[in-house]
Amino acid sequence: MLNLHRLSLQTLTLIRPSPPPPFLLLLQSSTISSITHLHEQQQQQQQQQQQDIYDPPFTPLKTPISNTPRQTLIPSQDQTFPLKSDLPFDFRYSYSETNPNVKPIGFREPPRYSPFGPGRIDRHWNGVSAPPAEAVDSERVLEERESVIGEPLTEEEIEMLVERYRHSHCNRQINLGKGGVTHNLLDDIHNHWKRAEAVRIKCLGVPTLDMENICFHLEDKTGGKVIYRCINILLLYRGRNYDPKNKPVIPLMLYKPLAPIYPKLVNNVADGLTFEETKEMRNRGLNLPPLMKLTRNGVYVNVVARVREAFETKEVVRLDCSHVGTSDCKKIGVKLRDLVPCIPILFKDDQIILWRGKDTQQRQDSPKQ
Repeated sequence: MLNLHRLSLQTLTLIRPSPPPPFLLLLQSSTISSITHLHEQQQQQQQQQQQDIYDPPFTPLKTPISNTPRQTLIPSQDQTFPLKSDLPFDFRYSYSETNPNVKPIGFREPPRYSPFGPGRIDRHWNGVSAPPAEAVDSERVLEERESVIGEPLTEEEIEMLVERYRHSHCNRQINLGKGGVTHNLLDDIHNHWKRAEAVRIKCLGVPTLDMENICFHLEDKTGGKVIYRCINILLLYRGRNYDPKNKPVIPLMLYKPLAPIYPKLVNNVADGLTFEETKEMRNRGLNLPPLMKLTRNGVYVNVVARVREAFETKEVVRLDCSHVGTSDCKKIGVKLRDLVPCIPILFKDDQIILWRGKDTQQRQDSPKQ
């Protein structure tokens, strides 16, 4: 058995594998080269796909950066500073929402900082307004405005203008917000008057409490005429003899100035009441159901009439201003104090508590006696 095993091992060691034929070697080399070529092509396609993900077809071609020298901007020679304006009134940020008779007790910014910019107008800014440098001849101003307005419009002409500009899709519209009749609004109105006879003005927010005040300041500051009024929509007519080339010089305010500090609106003790009576009146007002619920930037045309009507039977009234905001809430209280008239005794949690006052109560009781 051992001999047979040795013989088999010898035979196995002596037998050698025969070399492959040459055509097989050629096939193997060709397949290997084709496989490597395919692999390289697949890698190139993957790289191109990755590049295409971050390189969409609409990417603009890279243009060489031109080494052109920078051009220095030369200011226009049309405007020379300081500007001289012939407008016969004091420049203010808001004409309808400020009372010139109430003097501020302080300022939140130095009064020497003018919102028109340093040296841009020929007027001095005193922290609230910029009065004209020269005296104003009121008679001459009235004559000029009457000459611009010309003859009054007929009913047919008014109907034609109203039908053209009163609709909501009118492109000659100006929105009047909580700032009221502002100074820069005057320039917008005159720019519209270059191409249109009338301007549609949509009023929203606190100024709508007193629409008569808005109409007065629009006519007084622009020289136009309100020919149509429906709730909070106004049409301001420019006049028959208005010349756009002779537009008045209106220097623009570059920013909104900070509001000055005015005296306290609500006193600890209301006029005509003791401290205990004032406290009891405030608690009673907070527990009352609200007379009205006001919204932000709403139309408050009927608020004054509703408050006056409520004061005929009630002594205290509460207005819910939870969606109005603190600043607008106080502005509403100030306007109602002057328009109703009444006495605001509390501003708390966006609620306004109004007291009709002893004078109103005495006037209502006197006819009965």
